[in-house]
Amino acid sequence: MFDDASPYASHPVADRYLEHLVVVRGLSENTTQAYAADISALLAFLDTIGASLETCTQRHLFLFLTHLRARKMAATSLARHLSSVRGLFAFAVQAGLLAEDPSVLLESPKLPAQLPEFLTLAEMDRLLQQPDPGTALGFRDRVMLELLYACGLRISELIGLVLGDFDAQTGILRVFGKRAKERLVPVHYAAQRLLCDYLEHKRAAFKPVQKQIFLNRSGQGLTRQGVWKLVKRYAEAADIRRSISPHTFRHSFATHLLEGGADLRTVQILLGHASINATEIYTHIQSGRLMRIHEQYHPRSNGGLPPLAAETKT
Repeated sequence: MFDDASPYASHPVADRYLEHLVVVRGLSENTTQAYAADISALLAFLDTIGASLETCTQRHLFLFLTHLRARKMAATSLARHLSSVRGLFAFAVQAGLLAEDPSVLLESPKLPAQLPEFLTLAEMDRLLQQPDPGTALGFRDRVMLELLYACGLRISELIGLVLGDFDAQTGILRVFGKRAKERLVPVHYAAQRLLCDYLEHKRAAFKPVQKQIFLNRSGQGLTRQGVWKLVKRYAEAADIRRSISPHTFRHSFATHLLEGGADLRTVQILLGHASINATEIYTHIQSGRLMRIHEQYHPRSNGGLPPLAAETKT
């Protein structure tokens, strides 16, 4: 029986493609691992039906997607699997490793429009107040939460910060995002003070053995799972009933900037989005603000139509 949890299968074509993703396209380790898992699932499935990448047809891929649907896989996960498979075959054909691409005619599943989950200003304030700054761990957690919100960081960017990435003189944080793309993000004064205090007085308490800014009890860099658990715990303590994640801070950062009047292009740069299209998911929050601006400044938005000019008597 095909098992998605089986170890990653290996294949010369797949290995070449994954190497291409890292070396040429510069994808992160986490993204490459996601591709590897999807492709491994395909290889394992093809093996169970007596096929391979070399003999794979459109019918085999259709059976693969049908199998995934039967396992109640979400449309987003199906779309990701299909994207991984398409990328693999496109690369293989272009590199001359395979003769044909059986995925070209497959249709992607329709994805429902999903608005990003974000916290209100009051919820964010409650959440940031939860860590106990009187302890080394609590102070570390407070600084991490502040930076997630102050800079709109991805969790991988937060745990990847190392000594030297923060310039206390300018208040600028150097961040390495997807595909190791560097961007400079300003840190507001309150978060600057906390970060400086942590680096100067609190970080040494963790007896560092690695150069990451944020460390665990063993002096090593934090993991994604570790930060996830912290966010969940503090959200519960703040009586936030919705399910949130570290990425919720990034959504809240972008949403609150736009609500405060920032333009979309600026938010795009701060988030490190390669395309403005990725940033446009946040425009939903601007509708109310745009309505208020329209009502305030449009010459005919005065609560009703202006009186008609008196008719000229003839």
